[in-house]
Amino acid sequence: MTTVLTTRTANVVRMQLINRKIFIWLPLIILAGAFAVSMIIYGAIYASVDDITEPMYGGGSQAPLWYFAVIGIQAMSMTFPFSQAMSVSRREFYVGTTMTAVLASLGFALLYLVGGLIEKATNGWGIDGYFFAVPWIWGQGAAVATLLYFMAPMLTFTIGFFAATIYKRYGITALVLIGVALALVIALSVLGTSLGGGWPAVGRWFMDLTPLKVGGYGLALTAVLSGISFAAIRRAIP
Repeated sequence: MTTVLTTRTANVVRMQLINRKIFIWLPLIILAGAFAVSMIIYGAIYASVDDITEPMYGGGSQAPLWYFAVIGIQAMSMTFPFSQAMSVSRREFYVGTTMTAVLASLGFALLYLVGGLIEKATNGWGIDGYFFAVPWIWGQGAAVATLLYFMAPMLTFTIGFFAATIYKRYGITALVLIGVALALVIALSVLGTSLGGGWPAVGRWFMDLTPLKVGGYGLALTAVLSGISFAAIRRAIP
């Protein structure tokens, strides 16, 4: 039974990767484009400024990580109906899709790790410009940085998959209501914090955040959203 389940789950992974453009090539194209633009900007600054005293950093490395939310939406909305036509169980689809996201996120995390190590070894590609090795992310070492770079695409994928699953199960009205409720919670939290004079405490909490804590919180949120998605997908309409 376990062997059959493993085989069928692996088939879902292969099903998701039939169109490698979604999980692999588009994120890599976005990454390569963001890297090229960042390096061109760094090179222009390096060539035009006589005495650069501070390293150059940018946020371009985030671009492909956010795209994983789109991948999560497509993995559910485009592949789920096809999987049901192929008599794949909802559990197998969920596990196989999650495994695909884990593999893709792990691959990008390792790619970011290698890029960061190269930047550190070459003094920012020889021009003191850093794309992967962002100081705060690498503040607790390469292992924690890799954890963060794994968590980020996994979380954004799960958010996209969660939204698509809620839409499939409950419709657009429920999805909009969740968004409105979330906005209200944030607004009321801001109001309550302001009325209670709690912003200094909030600031201290953010200042105390470490890369490891952010990685842990992100993975915890991923687990919660993933669990809700699994519950909803059992009655989702293909």
